[in-house]
Amino acid sequence: MALKRMDNVGIVVDDLGEAIAFFAELGLELEGRALIEGEWAGRVTGVAGQLVEIAMMRTPDGHSRLELSRFLAPPVVEDHRTAPVNALGYLRVMFAVDNIDETLERLGRRGARLVGDVVQYKDTYRLCYIRGPEGLLIGLAQELR
Repeated sequence: MALKRMDNVGIVVDDLGEAIAFFAELGLELEGRALIEGEWAGRVTGVAGQLVEIAMMRTPDGHSRLELSRFLAPPVVEDHRTAPVNALGYLRVMFAVDNIDETLERLGRRGARLVGDVVQYKDTYRLCYIRGPEGLLIGLAQELR
């Protein structure tokens, strides 16, 4: 059996409302919110007694999703939001955008800040990393035509 697709990327946040607003500003659409709890959830994640509020956001093409989660119980045990780009483990989510400068301007009004510079890779892409809500590392890529 072949892989069908990548279903979603999950990000744990402290302020779910602010994260939803930020990613909506980027262009993702809120599909829905839900409260996840029960014995079955702990069996999946290995975290017993969890109570998690989630929001599922979809990219405009409908092919990718971002699951934002806010743990109400148990308490968060580690914080990786300020890890540098060369840290081990999951690093960032990269989004393709039409206009990187316009996107940076809009997201800047929501607190996003460049990590380094906007750079051009050959004649193919303009790229940058930003820190979004709660310091989340997010990549932006503008394809050059």
